[in-house]
Amino acid sequence: MSVIYEPKGKAREYSPLALNLYLQCSHRCKYCYAPSTMQKKRESYFVNPEPRKNVLQNLHRELKKNSPKEQVMLSFIGDVYSETTDNNLTTREALKLLNYYHVPVAILTKGGNRCLKDLDIFKEFGEHIQVGTTLTFMDKEKSTEWEPGAAMPEERLQVLKKLHDEGIKTFVSFEPVIEPDESIKLIERTLKDNSVDVYKIGKINNYQGIDKTIDWNCFLSKALDLLRNTGKHIYIKHDLRVAANKVRLYGNEVLPDEYNVK
Repeated sequence: MSVIYEPKGKAREYSPLALNLYLQCSHRCKYCYAPSTMQKKRESYFVNPEPRKNVLQNLHRELKKNSPKEQVMLSFIGDVYSETTDNNLTTREALKLLNYYHVPVAILTKGGNRCLKDLDIFKEFGEHIQVGTTLTFMDKEKSTEWEPGAAMPEERLQVLKKLHDEGIKTFVSFEPVIEPDESIKLIERTLKDNSVDVYKIGKINNYQGIDKTIDWNCFLSKALDLLRNTGKHIYIKHDLRVAANKVRLYGNEVLPDEYNVK
């Protein structure tokens, strides 16, 4: 069974290929779908994970045989920069392999400063890597309530700025959007910092009915008013497009692979 795989469903909007190095996570996000997807109890999923058994050996074998040319996302199960038992060493070694075999990579993390330990490898990828974070709340207390093990908002914002200033392509995922006003504040902040190249915007789905209380047309209109004409790249996820169907979108705002690295 290949360790690099093609994600299905909503995950496919983020990348044509993916690689999960760990199968648990320390961030303990309230809205996380992974425990149910993996049929695990939350208390057994939200731990400091160990690397997948033989994942580096299997990855090396696959890449040596046939290295993919499409973008590989790290990761959809767990976070490669959560607090792990190996201090994220497996992440570093996997990145070395992927870079050696010229595989384009995208990393989505809420681990904050932990990802900066691999800044040297990010730079070795050149234009063939993009590093992003999920932004949910500007408010520290709300972030702590919803994502207690993840890096605080200010840390994530500072990491984006650092990466961007170092020449690394950056992206943000606004998914879930739990309180639209918080997401709008975060968009404004990242524009002020000039720290993000690509904005991927979605919504919250099927969590305690929150999505039914939000005017998604209003939210999306506000977000686009801020982002259009800034030169930033924008992708609006399918579920938000459906929920905000009164908002007219441009062709390049609805193409999931438009801003992948190659």
